[in-house]
Amino acid sequence: MTYEAAADIGIGSKASIAKSAVLERSAVIDLEAVRHNVRQFVAIASPASVMAVVKADAYGHGAVQVARAALDAGAAWLGVAHISEALALRAAGVDAPLLAWLHTRESNFQAAVAAGIDVGISGWELDAVVAAAREQERPARVHLKVDTGLGRNGCTIADWDQLVGQAMEYQDQGLLRVVGIFSHLAVADEPHRPETDEQLAVFREAIAMAEDAGVDTEVRHIANTPATLSRPDSHFDLVRVGLGIYGLSPFEGATSAELGLHPAMTVRTLLSNCKKVPAGQGVSYGLNYRTSGESTLGLVPLGYADGVPRVGTGGPVRINGVNYPVVGRIAMDQMVVDLGALTPEEAAGFKGAEAVMLGDGADGGPTADDWAAAAGTNNYEIVTRISPRVPRSYVNELPPPAEVHKDANQTKAANQATETAAL
Repeated sequence: MTYEAAADIGIGSKASIAKSAVLERSAVIDLEAVRHNVRQFVAIASPASVMAVVKADAYGHGAVQVARAALDAGAAWLGVAHISEALALRAAGVDAPLLAWLHTRESNFQAAVAAGIDVGISGWELDAVVAAAREQERPARVHLKVDTGLGRNGCTIADWDQLVGQAMEYQDQGLLRVVGIFSHLAVADEPHRPETDEQLAVFREAIAMAEDAGVDTEVRHIANTPATLSRPDSHFDLVRVGLGIYGLSPFEGATSAELGLHPAMTVRTLLSNCKKVPAGQGVSYGLNYRTSGESTLGLVPLGYADGVPRVGTGGPVRINGVNYPVVGRIAMDQMVVDLGALTPEEAAGFKGAEAVMLGDGADGGPTADDWAAAAGTNNYEIVTRISPRVPRSYVNELPPPAEVHKDANQTKAANQATETAAL
């Protein structure tokens, strides 16, 4: 695969500003993988609709590109945390239904109302949004959030009647429309825990209370990726899928492949240096690793400034078809792999070779899950933390002809994914 440079350098001679055939380092995003994953969730969730969650720059994959791919594949809504993220999508010409749910008193509610962005309301925001609606002379679109047990945002069930009543007063005045009721699950990635049942019971109670107060919503939503896969009773009208559209598994005991998902991100670079060293050679800050014998060290020009976890020593890098663990401390810009004893001819084959930090794992190469294990975190964090210093490159930007996607195959794969997740 050839990776085109993201941009011209813009200075110097014509030779110096020519595009490079290969980027020094890049996060390659396969948008057909995104579309495949979205189609899977559309089939699983039906008749509920799918909201593609593209917060945090689409978990590091590129919000605008992923949003367009997700909508192409059948997502009906988009979701972000911050109004600023929603405004960036609107500025890029994305006009799909769009919800932002995490605010401060400095959030730009006026711009959100003007841009037709739905706003999540947990309590205090209601008056601020109504003030923005008055200023814009346009009704706000709001989703009321109830805290069903996660203990973060959302109105408590004890205060729910008051919030719903206040919202309905504003709706009667033509200042807003209560579009949705929503909440968020705490332990859906652990399908056998009883707290999910408890949260769903509170959610149903909140819906009933709102309906009794006259609320007629377009969408009720609580399911995240794991609940979409394992709890059909949580689907209601809309499911919010984040991690899954990027092809990553939310379950400790199930791989992406077992769920029928395709990881969309590959992080790769070129080996920066390759040198023969004697036995006992120390590696990186602290000299916490020393070679056990005469060996060859490969220098990978990715470090924690690029989003590699500093604590991820032991994480794998694939070079010339072999996975090598990172040795020594990961530095700001670089990390080291021990290639073992190589002949001069073998060493020559490593100089400038492509080094893949993570990908879809189809060839046995490293994945976000492997790095999560090395760093003691989850796969969400691994892909989200890949920094802007690593240029994003996109493949399969245009969807293939629609006729190649057979409904029967989609449904079969979706059913298989659901059965696997429920185990």
